[in-house]
Amino acid sequence: MAKRNLEWNENKLRRYLEEGRGQGIGKDYKPWLTIQDFPSMGRVSRIYSTKTERIHHFFSDNETRMFYLLHWEDAVIDIREHFPLLDIGQVIKDKIGLDLDKFVDKQTGTPYIFSTTFLIAVKDTKNGEFYVARSVKSAIELEKKHIIEKFELERRYWESKGIDWGIVTQKDIPVIKAKNIEWVYSALENSEERGIDNKTKMDLSQELILRLMDSSNAVREITALFDDEFQLEKGTGLYLFKYLIAIKNIKVDMDQKININLPANELIQEVEFEGGVRHGKAHSG
Repeated sequence: MAKRNLEWNENKLRRYLEEGRGQGIGKDYKPWLTIQDFPSMGRVSRIYSTKTERIHHFFSDNETRMFYLLHWEDAVIDIREHFPLLDIGQVIKDKIGLDLDKFVDKQTGTPYIFSTTFLIAVKDTKNGEFYVARSVKSAIELEKKHIIEKFELERRYWESKGIDWGIVTQKDIPVIKAKNIEWVYSALENSEERGIDNKTKMDLSQELILRLMDSSNAVREITALFDDEFQLEKGTGLYLFKYLIAIKNIKVDMDQKININLPANELIQEVEFEGGVRHGKAHSG
């Protein structure tokens, strides 16, 4: 296999710009960096988002988990990863103590393009639509001088743009919640692979809700019996349970590991269904 050319030069910069990297919003956005651009850097991920309708690229577990946490929030309407600061030289007015010239390729002299891990579009009833920027890094990396200098450049850039910016490390990420979201998120993928269309999925989901509500049987047992009752492929009931959590028709404590061996009336906090909302034992006290 041919080695990737990691040298940064004007030709590569021009190619990235011509490819439209760092441009667009929503499904049309193209990240500045993709996992194809570098040799293996550990656990990389490519994740399709039902919110943005495109594939996202991540270079670490921390980035991936942060993505799931962002995706879970209803107020987040767009997520742009590896967003390039192409106009950093023009945007930052206060350059005292900064040395942009040191961030260049040693072989070619071409300035590196800084990127922020996430540029997030948020919309709420109080503030309308606005942006926040977050840089994800391992805590130990923050002890390195060049990382500190890079983050100071990012801080001044986003401050000049009037956009809230911050650093996120593994210490700031609730891992259990992120893993729970990842677990249920897979159920948002195309259900037709299981041989059920969307209407059937919704009808079956309502039937499953009726069997889960107020039941003292374990969720694992209920979903397994559900498969037998409706002659479904094994695991379909559990898939529907995950789907109902993913679309927030079933609410559980996402800060605790989802344990399907628990009775349904202990695990489930709240259920939304066609007839209204029902609070469970776990949310009634």
